[in-house]
Amino acid sequence: MLVVGVLIGIYVGFLTNGPTPYRVPVANAGSVDLTLQTVAAVGPLAPNPTWVSYLVRESGVWHRSTVWTVPANSLVHVTLYNFDGQSGLRNPFLAQARGLVGGTFGLNGKQLTVINPDAASHTFAIPQLGVIVPIQGVDDNAPKQCDLAPCPMSNAHETITFTFRTGKKGHYRWQCFVPCAAGFVYGFGGPMQTIGYMDGYVDVV
Repeated sequence: MLVVGVLIGIYVGFLTNGPTPYRVPVANAGSVDLTLQTVAAVGPLAPNPTWVSYLVRESGVWHRSTVWTVPANSLVHVTLYNFDGQSGLRNPFLAQARGLVGGTFGLNGKQLTVINPDAASHTFAIPQLGVIVPIQGVDDNAPKQCDLAPCPMSNAHETITFTFRTGKKGHYRWQCFVPCAAGFVYGFGGPMQTIGYMDGYVDVV
C-alpha cells in the first residue's frame, strides 16, 4: 500500500511539475496583454527538452509557464507566435474559432474564423469559457525553421492574435487538443497532459 501511495505521489508530481504561475500585468483599464510562443521542442528551458511546449514572454524574456493569473471581467489580448509545423486536426470542429471578442482571430494580419484543419499545429482552448482558437502551423517547406526554444522572430513562424473576455473569478483549465506529442500513444501523452507544456490554467481573480 505504501508503494502505491509513493507511485501516485510521483505521478501527480510529474503532471504538475511546472514553473511558478505568471501574473499578467494590467495593460489598460479592464484589459491585459498576454504574449505566447509555441515550439516543437522546448530545449534547455525544461526537464524534457524534446517536448512540444507553450512559452510566455515576461518582461521581454521567454520562459515556461502555463498558469496565468488575469483579472475577472476583463479583456485578454493574446499574441501567439507559432514556430511549430502542421500536425492536422483529428476533429475539424476545432478548426473553427469560438468564444472570441468579435468572433474572429488574426492570422498574420488577416482576420479569419476558420483554418484548414490539415494545416493546424495546435489549438488554444478554454472549454469552461467556450474559447477555441486554431493555431496555424508553419509549412514544412518554410526556410529557417526553429529546432529548439526559445525561437527568435527571425525563424519561420505564424502570428496569431485574438481577444477573449474573462468572466467571474475561477480556476479554468486550458489545453491544446491537437495530438502533437510525438513518441506517445495517439500523440496525447507526455506534454499533452503535463502542466507547463501544452496545458495549464487561467486563474481569474
